[in-house]
Amino acid sequence: MRTTVPRTVRLLTALGLLAAGCGSVTASEEESEPAPHTRPRALKVARAWDGSPAAETWREGYYPMGDPVQLPEGAFHNDADKEAYDTRNFVLRGELPRTPQKNAKVTWQDGDSLTLPLMGARAAYEKLGGSNAPGPRLTVTGAKLGETTLATSRGPATVPAWLFTIRGYDTPLKRVALSSAKPPKSPIGPFEYPSSELWDLDRLVEVSADGRSLTVLAHHGACDDGPGVDVLETEGSVVLSAYFVGTKDGPCTLQLLSKKVTVALDRPLGDRTLLDAFTGSPVRGTE
Repeated sequence: MRTTVPRTVRLLTALGLLAAGCGSVTASEEESEPAPHTRPRALKVARAWDGSPAAETWREGYYPMGDPVQLPEGAFHNDADKEAYDTRNFVLRGELPRTPQKNAKVTWQDGDSLTLPLMGARAAYEKLGGSNAPGPRLTVTGAKLGETTLATSRGPATVPAWLFTIRGYDTPLKRVALSSAKPPKSPIGPFEYPSSELWDLDRLVEVSADGRSLTVLAHHGACDDGPGVDVLETEGSVVLSAYFVGTKDGPCTLQLLSKKVTVALDRPLGDRTLLDAFTGSPVRGTE
């Protein structure tokens, strides 16, 4: 659950405060080094989740951690194609297949699997955008059902995907053919109020192939030096704490900006729950 405090109010509060510290920290609860300013809240979140029914539900379900869209090799050929993708401007010039198949299987590396409702090709195409608006467009000429690998809350999984043929590209654009499940209710509420010393994350961007680094989109304002993200690792969870770094002198505009931040882990994420210290909930993915 995300905080209900209006963004304008949150930013007004944050812009008047200084952030303490910067960079990424990977540490365990047992370390003797002084904890950063975010550590007390991160520990509360980890203790609430580790061993909880919510954590068990998270580990038993299908919760994607990676982007459900995987681009063709060599994408993009030019700025126009990139603009078309960024604006989700697709046009269909061909037939999309229908399939009598109602369900599909997700399979993890340890052999566990789940059978879930399959998303049809038309629904997957609409998830891509399919706006057919003025300006640069990517042309879809067909699709077929296949598979891909996706980072999930239980580690990498083989999932069904629609493979869309894009005019001008030799390999398909893949779109995962499943919908995300609703996350379990968090056993801990959100932090009482945002400040530059603790802010909610925007979303998860990517989990590296080896699971040892995470890229997130973190908020910051126009009057600071950007976002920082601290990391707390336990046996059952990884808690990310986002904050603003520094302040800038002079006039500034009231804005809530976002920037990618990559953090390193001591060991692969695996099936540990990835949590936002501010919201007290799993870090939301692309969808």
